[in-house]
Amino acid sequence: MLDKIRCDVVSCAHNKDRACYANCVDIVGSSARDAQSTNCGSFLNKAHYSQLTDNTLSSGSCDCLQCAVETCKYHDNHLCALGSIQVSGGAVDYYTYTQCSSFVCQD
Repeated sequence: MLDKIRCDVVSCAHNKDRACYANCVDIVGSSARDAQSTNCGSFLNKAHYSQLTDNTLSSGSCDCLQCAVETCKYHDNHLCALGSIQVSGGAVDYYTYTQCSSFVCQD
């Protein structure tokens, strides 16, 4: 089974082998027009929060995805209509350097 949130933000405390183990992921950027204007609001820097991997209330990786990006094609009543998303950012220090790479702007 694919992880709901595939993540390459290796500096995030919730990232374990490119899967997200946050309790719930919040994608933010309400009026975004491109992926760079979205962010993962659940990002926690591993340098400060290194003990939080496996923070989910379920037995596997994160399956709770909330989305506040109302301009995204996949936004559906504060949820995401996609089966899985890609969060990008690499080795960043702040959530503002993360993004939802699955974002597609509504026409």
